[in-house]
Amino acid sequence: MKKNRIGYLFVSPYIIHFAIFIAFPLIFSFILIFHRWDILSSMEWVGLDNIRKLFQDNLFFKSIVNTLVFLVIHIPLQIIFALFIAELLNQSLRFRGFFRAAFFLPVVISGVVISMLWSQLFAQDTGMLNAILTRIGLGRIPWITSPYMAMPSIALVATWKNVGLYIVLFLVGLQSVPKSLYEAADLEGASHWKKFLYITLPMINPTMFMVVILSTIGGFSLFIEPVIITGGGPMNSTLSAMMYIYKQGFNFYHMGYAATLGFFFAIIVLAVIILQRKFVEKDVQY
Repeated sequence: MKKNRIGYLFVSPYIIHFAIFIAFPLIFSFILIFHRWDILSSMEWVGLDNIRKLFQDNLFFKSIVNTLVFLVIHIPLQIIFALFIAELLNQSLRFRGFFRAAFFLPVVISGVVISMLWSQLFAQDTGMLNAILTRIGLGRIPWITSPYMAMPSIALVATWKNVGLYIVLFLVGLQSVPKSLYEAADLEGASHWKKFLYITLPMINPTMFMVVILSTIGGFSLFIEPVIITGGGPMNSTLSAMMYIYKQGFNFYHMGYAATLGFFFAIIVLAVIILQRKFVEKDVQY
C-alpha cells in the first residue's frame, strides 16, 4: 500500500495537469456546444441550434477548403525539400554542423516575427522578391494580393519556417539505414537513384509516416501566417479554419458556436489522419 501511495504521488502532477488543462476544457467545450455564451453574460441553452448553424455556414466550409488547399501544397513541398536537404546533409560535407543548425534556426524563431518578415518580402511595390524580379526583367507577382497566389505564398512561408524540424527527423531516419545495403547495391552496379528508390525510401518509411502526420496536424493548425500576412484575405482566400474559429470565439464572442466548430473540425482532422495512416503507412516495422 505504501508503494502504491508513492506511485500515486509521482503521477499526481500529470493527473492534475491533465484534469485542469485537458479534461476540463474538453468537457466544458462539449457543454458549450448546446449553449449560447458571450463570456460576459450567463450561458443560454439553445439545444442543437449551433449544430444547425454550422451546416448552413458557407464561410466555415470555405475556410476548411482553404486549409485543405494549404495542406495539398504544403505537405508535398515540405517533404520533398526536407528529404532533399537531409540527403545532402547526410553526406560528408565541410561545415555540415553549421548547415544543420542554419536550417533548424527558423523553427525556434517566433512565427510572428517570420510572418512579419515575409510580409515585407512579399510586398507588391516595395518587397525584395518583386524588386529582384523587376531587376532581371520579369513582371511583379501579386504574392499576397491575388486570391490565387496568397495561399501558395503562405504555404511557402510555413514550409520555410518548419522544414528544419523535418530535416532533422529525416536525418535520423537516413542514419539508421544499414550501410551494408548500399555496399551490396554498389556491388550490383545500382545507380544512386535506384539505391534511393529501392533502399532509402522503404527503410525510412516509418520516418516518412511520422513526418506526414506531423505536417498534417501542423497544417490544420494554420493560424499565425494568414493572420499576420494577409488577415485572411484577399476575398477570404487565406481564411483558415483555425482563424475562423478564433474569430467566432474571441472577435464575435460566439463561444458556443466556436466550440461547435472546434469539435467538428477535430473530427475532420481525425478522419484525414486515419486515411493517411491507411494509405501512407505500409508494412511499417517498429
